[in-house]
Amino acid sequence: MDTCRIPENASKCSGNTMECFMVLSTQAQKISIGILCGLFGTMCVFENSLVLYLIFSSPGIRKKPSYLFIGSLALADILASIIFVCSFVNFHVFNEAGFSKEVFLLQLGGVNTSFSASLSSLLLTALDRYISISRPSEYKLLMTRKRAWTALGVLWVTCATIAYLPLLGWNCCVLDSACSELFPFVDDNYLSGWICLIMVLLGCIVYAYAHVLWRARQHVAYMEKHQAQAGKQNTRMRMDVMLAKTLVMVLAVLMLCWSPVLVLMIYSIFARLSDHLRKVFAFCSTLCLLNSMVNPIIYALRSKELFSSLRRVCSHFRRQLKASEESPEAESTHKSSVIET
Repeated sequence: MDTCRIPENASKCSGNTMECFMVLSTQAQKISIGILCGLFGTMCVFENSLVLYLIFSSPGIRKKPSYLFIGSLALADILASIIFVCSFVNFHVFNEAGFSKEVFLLQLGGVNTSFSASLSSLLLTALDRYISISRPSEYKLLMTRKRAWTALGVLWVTCATIAYLPLLGWNCCVLDSACSELFPFVDDNYLSGWICLIMVLLGCIVYAYAHVLWRARQHVAYMEKHQAQAGKQNTRMRMDVMLAKTLVMVLAVLMLCWSPVLVLMIYSIFARLSDHLRKVFAFCSTLCLLNSMVNPIIYALRSKELFSSLRRVCSHFRRQLKASEESPEAESTHKSSVIET
């Protein structure tokens, strides 16, 4: 077992670094965490997988950069849910501490990569909506599928590189520095830098969406004034405005679900956390699954294209189900006619 400097308020752990972070003390707490993770995680994987299927099974939708970014967001939420639920439940519920420092940092890097990619995908979507609304005549030239895929590739590589820095050596065991009170083996300076990165991303997203909403309001006023002569262009503007409002709802849910976690992370850098606050952090961490679970619901309710694709898939499934139910009857009818002949 790797050992390094442990939090001062966890000195009673007798040198076992991993056990110092197992803060759930009662069976009721462990059962509650297990149920929340199981429910949110299962729904998140199902819903986001459905979003990916709806996007990439429809040629008209998957060609649009906006939905490529939404697909990246759904993929990040799926990966985060799977990695988070497996590692979080295994650690806090089953108290499994037999794995090495490298394995834990590998799991933590996967969660950080997925969340960072999710946030970065929202930022790319915000920029995409801003270009679409502010420069509609040049949008198709500026935002091509090739540029969208390139941006997504750079996004995921950058997020993975930053998330796996602790595994590559920036951890408190290698540096013999102060460890975080919330995460085993994580250096406080790295956690501070990661929080700053996340805050910068959130700030950029809020700034971009402020401009998107401002431009959207201008377009709404323009459409009301020139309704008769705008025609097709107004229809596309309405779709842009609708998608912009949808993604603002996604951002609002993101801020609501992740604010408690980020606040406690920031607080842990400047002050010592009590055992009660560390338990609160463990329960607040499950809100990330709630966020990932709510996002696809917002897409289905707000995006007409995704909703139409979902209705087509459901109707196709109903037709197949009806055909499979009728096929045995048709087969028996065919057999009886052959016997009579």
